[in-house]
Amino acid sequence: MTTMRDAAAAAPRVALVIPVRGADRGKSRLDVEQARRSALAAAFALDTVAAARAAARVGELVVVGSLVEPVVGVRVVDDPGAGLIAAIAAGLAALGSGERPGNEPTAVLLGDLPALRPVELDAALAAAAAHDRAFVPDAEGSGTSLIVARAGVPHAPAFGPDSAERHRAAGYVELSLPAGSGLRRDVDTIEQLRAAASLVLGPRTRALLAD
Repeated sequence: MTTMRDAAAAAPRVALVIPVRGADRGKSRLDVEQARRSALAAAFALDTVAAARAAARVGELVVVGSLVEPVVGVRVVDDPGAGLIAAIAAGLAALGSGERPGNEPTAVLLGDLPALRPVELDAALAAAAAHDRAFVPDAEGSGTSLIVARAGVPHAPAFGPDSAERHRAAGYVELSLPAGSGLRRDVDTIEQLRAAASLVLGPRTRALLAD
């Protein structure tokens, strides 16, 4: 019997893009004062990126936008400023600096997953290797936290309202993960932050909430 650990070990490493909005513009739906909102957005992004960088199945990692502090092994490129889909396109174009397009699977991960654990991302990337395109829905089931494409297969990102249904229509296969997975707990509202906090938050978000 093939275990999840075996599948993760056999799967190819994945080049990953994480779009991150500037802390001064991010998390506009979080009902807290602006300085606190900016600090939370920055903490979410750093915890997400650090967890992704620690995942064994992640190879190259490109952040589009900005981080308030550098993360070793992560390359940051400018956000073109034309919305999320344009930012994702810029990140995908930057992978490998255009030198080896199509040689490895690619993925896009949202940057507001403060309870993400590396093992959860590894498991999802391993499961995605069985499909040309795959996605992970958010905990509510209507949004999307991760999309993955096999090497040589282009993406058709459709993040935003009802993105899960639009990704299905674009040929992405839904991956089954527990609703309690940190990979499904993106945070846009206070209620979603409370739900994520019921899991193990990353150190930066945890420290900020304890302050």
